[in-house]
Amino acid sequence: MPVLSLRDATWLRQHLAGLRALLVLTVITGLVYPLAVFAVAQLPGLRDRAQGSLRTVDGTLVGSSLIGQSFTGADGAALPGYFQSRPSVAGDGYDPLSTAASNLGPEDVVDTASRPSLLSTVCARSKEVGDREGVDGGRPFCTPGGVGAVLSVLGPRDADGGVSRPVAVVSVNETCPAAPFLAEYRGVRVTCAEPGADYAAGRIVPIRGDAPADPAVPADAVTASGSGLDPHISPAYAEIQVARVARARGVAPERVRAVLAAHTDDRTLGFLGEPRVNVLELNIDLDARYPVPR
Repeated sequence: MPVLSLRDATWLRQHLAGLRALLVLTVITGLVYPLAVFAVAQLPGLRDRAQGSLRTVDGTLVGSSLIGQSFTGADGAALPGYFQSRPSVAGDGYDPLSTAASNLGPEDVVDTASRPSLLSTVCARSKEVGDREGVDGGRPFCTPGGVGAVLSVLGPRDADGGVSRPVAVVSVNETCPAAPFLAEYRGVRVTCAEPGADYAAGRIVPIRGDAPADPAVPADAVTASGSGLDPHISPAYAEIQVARVARARGVAPERVRAVLAAHTDDRTLGFLGEPRVNVLELNIDLDARYPVPR
């Protein structure tokens, strides 16, 4: 009968101990802990949150208070009687399976054939919101037409990399036959951009313009959240929508503003984050109090 050596016995004990630890941890972390969490999640007050904070109206599922959604018609236009959410680039918008940001930064200012720049996207959104809400949609570095106010200045360079004497200036985000937002720059006539032309050889110069430093259209109205699923908007963005929503519902703005105040949450614990408005909860409450006329 073979006898285990001291070395073999030690090896066997170590592996049996490891196997026992694996089995115990598998039971604890794979069975006991998930079941305990599931049981706690079924307690009153927690069950709805654990199920996704789903909201129903008259038995019909209308969304989740944790995930933003669009309030638009079949043509993609904003529904007049509803507060609008912030933009989303998650899939076709608010897609939990495609949560994402654009990953574009402040230096993305020149449109390409494949996509508009981040600057032009922000400018277009700001103009659209301004036109819809009846406020000034202008913002710094945007043209009145809603694209990035960016010039390509061509000419000999100086020691600092600037153009010492411009010989041609092109408004790179305004394709011909558009009229450039600026007539001339440093004494040189500004021209529109020829389709497909590359103006990267020029010095790229964003033009601030005369828009106020604090635009009427808030930042969250023109930029998407990092996840693309944010269900909240700022009180400032909600406020500029009050007049439109009240008009579409046939009630005084003060009544809509009172419902808005009831759905405005302060900073978490008084100091975390910013005040916010849950758009879905607000629209549901408005439908219950002041339905949109059919």
